[in-house]
Formats: sequence, C-alpha cells, structure tokens
Amino acid sequence: MDRRKLLRNGLLLGGAAALSQSAIFKALAQDATMRLYWWGSPTRAERTLGVAKLFEAANAGVKINGEVGGNDYWQKLTTMLAGGNAPDVFQLEPGRFADYARRKTTVPLNDYLGKVIRTDKLAPGVLDLGTVDGQVAGLPLSLNAFSLFYDTEVFKKAGLNPPGAATTWDDFAKLCVDLTKAVGQKNYWAVGNAARYTYAFEAFLAQRGKRLYSGDGKIGFDAKDAADWYGYWESLSKNGGCVSAEVQAMDQLQIDSNPLSTGNAAMAIAFSNQLVGYQKVVKNPLGITTLPVSEANGPSGLFYRPGLHFAISATSKNPEMAAKFLDFFINDIEAGKVLGVERGVPVNTEVKAAVEPLIDEVSKKTVDYISSIADRVGPYPPPVPFGASEFDARAFRPIADKVAFGQLTPADAAAELVAQGERMLKS
Repeated sequence: MDRRKLLRNGLLLGGAAALSQSAIFKALAQDATMRLYWWGSPTRAERTLGVAKLFEAANAGVKINGEVGGNDYWQKLTTMLAGGNAPDVFQLEPGRFADYARRKTTVPLNDYLGKVIRTDKLAPGVLDLGTVDGQVAGLPLSLNAFSLFYDTEVFKKAGLNPPGAATTWDDFAKLCVDLTKAVGQKNYWAVGNAARYTYAFEAFLAQRGKRLYSGDGKIGFDAKDAADWYGYWESLSKNGGCVSAEVQAMDQLQIDSNPLSTGNAAMAIAFSNQLVGYQKVVKNPLGITTLPVSEANGPSGLFYRPGLHFAISATSKNPEMAAKFLDFFINDIEAGKVLGVERGVPVNTEVKAAVEPLIDEVSKKTVDYISSIADRVGPYPPPVPFGASEFDARAFRPIADKVAFGQLTPADAAAELVAQGERMLKS
C-alpha cells in the first residue's frame, strides 16, 4: 500500500478502526528509509556518508542507511539480490556493470532523466557510459582512467627515474628489476604482479588495436595475446621485478590489499581516482603517470572510463527517492565539495569547476592527470558482455595465479583463458 492509500484509509476508517497514528508514522518512516551500499576505503565511506547526511537534511523525513562492503562485497551483493533484499542503491564498477543490468537487477533510468535526474550540466557522453542495450542502467559517478602510481621517495633513494609517458613495457621490466635490486629489502619489489588485472590487460590489448571484449559480446583477443601477457609477468617475476605469487595472492583488488599499500611494492597499476585512497595508507608522496606502452610513440591504451556507477535496485520500494538521491549525488554543488575527486573527476561540469579550487595537492594530481591525457585517450570500448564478471573472477584471475605459482605455462594458461572465455561469455 502506498503512502496516500495508507493515510486515506486511516482517515476514512478512523484511527481506532484502522491503523493507529503511531503505526501510520512508522509506515511512513519505513517508506522514507533507503539503503545505500558501496565498497571502498574509509575515506570514501566518510565522504559518502557526508553526502547522505546532506541529502537527509534537504529531504525531511528521509533516512539513508549506509552499508560499506569489503573484500566480500560482490558475494554479499549477489546474496542480497538473490534473496530479494538488495539495497535501494548500490555501487558497481564498469567491468561488472552491464552484467548486472542484463540480469535485470537494476532499474532503467530513462524515465527519470531530465525530470528527477538533471542532465543539462553533465559532460558530453557521460550517459553513454551508463547505457546498456539502449537503456541507461546506472549513473556514472565520475571519470577516471588507467594509471600507474609510484612512491617518489623510493625512486629518489634508488637514484632511478620513475616511468613516464614514453616508457615501454620492455623499459618498465628493466626498471622494475633495477629498482628491486637497488632497494635490496626482503619481501619488497618494484610492483605487484598485474597479470591478474583485466584492466591492465585491456590497456595492453588496446595498444595492439584489440579489445578485452568485442562488440558482439565475445573475447576480443587471441591465445597469442594472452600468452604474451602471461609470459611478460612470468619473466618479470622470475627476474625479481614483481612480487612473489604468495604476496600477489593476498591482493583482493582493494586499495588496502594492494602490494603498494601493504609495503611490499613501490608501484601499483590502478585507476586514477584511487590516488587519494592510496595516499591515505602510503606514507611517502605518490606520483601518477600512464601505463607502459608497446611502442614509445604508439597508442596509449587509455580511454576515459566511468569511475564507478550507482544503480537502483529492481526491488527498491521507492525508486523515485533513489533517483532523487542519484541526482543529488552527481549534481549538487555542496555534495560535490564533500566528495571531492575520491571516486574520480566529477561528471557535472559546474560541480567540477566548484570542486577544483578546493581540492588538496593529492586530489589535484588526479585532475591534472585526467587533463594531461586528453590528447592520448581512445574511444570507450563496447559494453562488457553477459558473463564478464564470472570470466574475471573464475577464469582470468585464477589462471593468472596458476601461472604465478608455476602450475601453468603461459601458453597453456592462454589456451585455457580463451577456452573459458568462449564458454562463459554470451552476447
């Protein structure tokens, strides 16, 4: 029963004969309560809850219950979705976003656009980044790009120059080996083993003119591409340039579990918006640059990507209130000031202009980085196909770990990856 019917029936029947006044108010309060679910660092939690408080203050009677997930985020989300008790609004990342939309777990936003959700100040093309099969399935919260973070003090003490825009993968391998030797510290290497990161592989493929996923929902690479990728990291590991298999296996694709954060590496291949979170846990100042390239003057493999999405659950009891919250999150100036650029550069151009003068030096590095690669980014890739999240979690990462532990050769791993991709992915 919606609120109007509840009140009307209560008034017509008289409080004693129908619902008591306290029961009516209780029902209204429940109707105005919304659950919000995301993952991320304590900094992200603080900023997100700050925006939730602002929204509550601007909407009398509304209560937002924030829930922060950790390494078990996806498992918990899947369980909640299957049980019909999903949060009203939940966070998704680009690699899994289309999968969840195609599973009908999210509410299409088209009917809310331009009405509840203002779109007139969004950067060009932003809504395309949240579109799946012709429907806007979620709102991109910011823009970011692939990047490489490095500990500036470690490079200074080692007497080595950090990588830059013209650093090739071969250059990077030599630099990593030299840096690890120069530091000479037990259980400390130049970089984590990125063989298990689909986003790093995607940049590697884009530099070759290929994609992780093709436009028809299949894998966009062949066994040779995968063998070259696995072979690169296997060689780097054997030469001491990247972390051991045991250390890398502890990386759960969260900031706090990355070898850079745990004190086991000097560099991390990550997303540009994560610089703020990494700097919170790394003592020395961090620098940011692009990923290595196949050729010094060749394609960068970079593209602007959505820095996470918020989607509305298909089981939300108040999708309009949830849509109103999404509008507030991306379009409100004060909300933007609270969020800063922790999730990436704001997608609302007026919010971006208001935030830039207020951000600290670390956040400014992120904004400057996004601006610096404007002439080097390529087109955004096709939406990820159905089954992409399963492919990432059950094929790509486990196979990379098997190579790291010496259980598979790069060639055998590549053949298995292609076979698993052909089995799991559906257009």
